[in-house]
Amino acid sequence: MQKHLLATLLLAALCGGAQAETIFRRSNDAEPASMDPQLAQGMPEMHILRDMFVGLVDEDAGARPIPGAAASWDVSSDGKTWTFYLRDANWSDGKPVTADDFVYAWRRAVDPETGSKYAFFLYPVKNAKEIAEGTAAVDSLGITAVDARTLRVELNNPTPYFTGLLSNAATYPVPRHVVEKYGKDWTRAEHIVGNGAFKMREWKPSASITLEKSPNYYGAAQVALDKVIYYVSEDKNAELQRYRAGELDWTADVPNDQIKWLSENLGDELSVHNYLGTYYFGFNLTKEPFKDAPKLREALNLALDRDRIVKLAGSGETPAYGFITPGVSGYTPYTPDYAAWDYAKRLERAKKLYSEAGYSKDKPFKVELLYNSNDNNKKVAIAVAALWKEGLGVETTLTNKEWKAYLNDRREYKTQIFRGSWMGDYDDANTYLDLFISGGGSNTIGLNDPEYDKILAAAAAETDTGKRAALLQSAEKRLIDQNGLIPVYYFVSKHLVKPYVKGYEANVMNHWPSKYIRIEK
Repeated sequence: MQKHLLATLLLAALCGGAQAETIFRRSNDAEPASMDPQLAQGMPEMHILRDMFVGLVDEDAGARPIPGAAASWDVSSDGKTWTFYLRDANWSDGKPVTADDFVYAWRRAVDPETGSKYAFFLYPVKNAKEIAEGTAAVDSLGITAVDARTLRVELNNPTPYFTGLLSNAATYPVPRHVVEKYGKDWTRAEHIVGNGAFKMREWKPSASITLEKSPNYYGAAQVALDKVIYYVSEDKNAELQRYRAGELDWTADVPNDQIKWLSENLGDELSVHNYLGTYYFGFNLTKEPFKDAPKLREALNLALDRDRIVKLAGSGETPAYGFITPGVSGYTPYTPDYAAWDYAKRLERAKKLYSEAGYSKDKPFKVELLYNSNDNNKKVAIAVAALWKEGLGVETTLTNKEWKAYLNDRREYKTQIFRGSWMGDYDDANTYLDLFISGGGSNTIGLNDPEYDKILAAAAAETDTGKRAALLQSAEKRLIDQNGLIPVYYFVSKHLVKPYVKGYEANVMNHWPSKYIRIEK
């Protein structure tokens, strides 16, 4: 009896002295399609990659640029040559991060054999576009390792948003010694190596990804969390239930039809903020029925009642008639004339165009609309189909697919109309317009417009900020007037956040790096 009591007291003392792990449990919209920085395409990947990797430039808690893997940099007087001085840092396996790791990663990003859909991100760099198009050698890319800690980058033109590009995953370094050892399997949990605040511990497909603090991260002393668990949460109602049950500390989104209840009952935990993002529907311009059908595309655009869709979203979203989100620095978005019309006038015009395209209620147009699995996307898709049916008689078949299959269909142009969203990667209009450069990896509407490309090239070479803004607006006008896509609304970010989650700073980029989060229960 006495031995049992002593053992119990000893166990209690040991447990009392143990330090409990600090874990941040956050939801993610979907299963990541790829954890390879040069192959990642969407937000489900980017949130996690920001925790595992650091580019030359990083972001603070408010998404403002700060030094990252580069402690400092110099820019030549003509703005075309950047020299980065890397800090003393290591990969999560303890090996040093060197300038060669960036050279390897950037060449990999633009190499056609890699198949990166974000290669266009590096087009400001000398020869990047030519390499991606197969007309220049990969080793001609304008990036050089001067020595292990010094990196030189040559640009085609002065690029005012260049530091913004450098916090994107496409520009992250990757560990050559790991990539070449394991090939396409290098991103498996047991192999992947990063240079960020966290490293992957476990990946349960379609369920969760667990990260743990990396002791080799250069800023590890400031990281308060021991673990971060990302839960796949395509079902927004199930996500809400998990949050209310105490199984999540943060939600990636909330059900649109629950906003009123959440505001009234969990108002202190509901976080809604402006967001540099646009929700849209894209036409596949590479084949019928939309390839040579401008009147049909315009009819579907005009028949979409944005005000009704925004009410359905119900969180402060605003109708979109242009593609670039209002609030981008130094830019006034283009607004087409019909944005000022009432819906009755737009629908009247839509009916006329629909008839001229050869369709009527007796001879309806039939179309398939693709969206990625998500409750909010489903509600919007149903509403869009109803508006087209009610206004024009269009018969719409709705098809939903999980994130990876949905991305593949868009990439391979196996679509007619698809739901899309674009979140600005940096605070400049170029981040929206570059998306539709002819042949670009993320140009999933298949726009092939040499004049549009020419305008963007002129904007890239223009050093006068006013003239550059005017060129960018003329590019947006050309994009919108061709009706290759239907802007629907401008996003707001919507999250539920537990009161004990600290360190979060709302920002228009909707970036929440876990390394700034503290749990204060």
